[in-house]
Amino acid sequence: MQNINTPKIKVTLLRSFAGRSESQRRTLVSLGLSKIGSSRVLPNVNPVLGQVNKVIQFIRVEPAE
Repeated sequence: MQNINTPKIKVTLLRSFAGRSESQRRTLVSLGLSKIGSSRVLPNVNPVLGQVNKVIQFIRVEPAE
């Protein structure tokens, strides 16, 4: 994941998490991502970045305006 130095990040779900582990599914749901193309603006803090790193293969992360 690239280094983003903004107070907020935008995460977008790009791939289905069907057939993935229960842990990865719960992480995506806790990030607020349930459908492909859905996105959320989240604070750029370590607990959220840990969740993002766990499911980075399913999402796109970009700086939020």
